[in-house]
Amino acid sequence: MYRLLIIVGNTLTVIGCMGLLLAASGLINAASFSIGISSGIRVIGSIAITGCLLSAIGYGMVDYH
Repeated sequence: MYRLLIIVGNTLTVIGCMGLLLAASGLINAASFSIGISSGIRVIGSIAITGCLLSAIGYGMVDYH
């Protein structure tokens, strides 16, 4: 279970960070990721943050296992 959390978390973190870099450089349109009143940058950043949290949970389970 913890390995799955680590892999998914690290993958989401990399995808989110790459998305932020691409949006900041103008290679992708961040506005296309906007949902409701949330900007596209916020949605892409949420993916990276979710990945960080999942990785932290997975690594924390390793420490207590």
